Amino acid sequence: MKLGIAIFPSLELQEKVNSYRKRYDSHYSVIAPHMTLKSHFEAADIDEVAQQVAAVAEHTSTFDIQINKVSNFAPVKYVIYFKVEMNETLTHLHRQFAELFGEDPHPYVPHLTIAQDLTSQEFEDVYGQLQMTSVNYSETIDKISLCYQLENGHWNVYETFKLNS
Repeated sequence: MKLGIAIFPSLELQEKVNSYRKRYDSHYSVIAPHMTLKSHFEAADIDEVAQQVAAVAEHTSTFDIQINKVSNFAPVKYVIYFKVEMNETLTHLHRQFAELFGEDPHPYVPHLTIAQDLTSQEFEDVYGQLQMTSVNYSETIDKISLCYQLENGHWNVYETFKLNS
């Protein structure tokens, strides 16, 4: 079974992200706006994974995130995102999940995707427009979610875990 661990931000921030995603993100209907903590990995027993995620959540306090700019992964991938400022808790969570479920194939960059699968011309146009957009969001993160992928490629939340207040 293909699993992933994510943070789903507030509905207000999800709506802002979706205002771009519905136009520019081919995965708009596959999963809600989220920040990946552990990219997809295979596991046979989702309940065992859930217990491990619960243990990590139990020892993690709520924390704040800050988003101040639009960035991208070009030229590796034509992906545009809201950049989440790295903090100790995000680093710690990512490291713990990598130790439990394997390293990700790429460096960890906390973000909320707003555009992907663009041609180079679309990327240049959209990124140019979005760079002029003022971005300033902050919010407290109080939960993390274990997700699983369906056969049709869509992702669902299996269980959500509250962080310590």
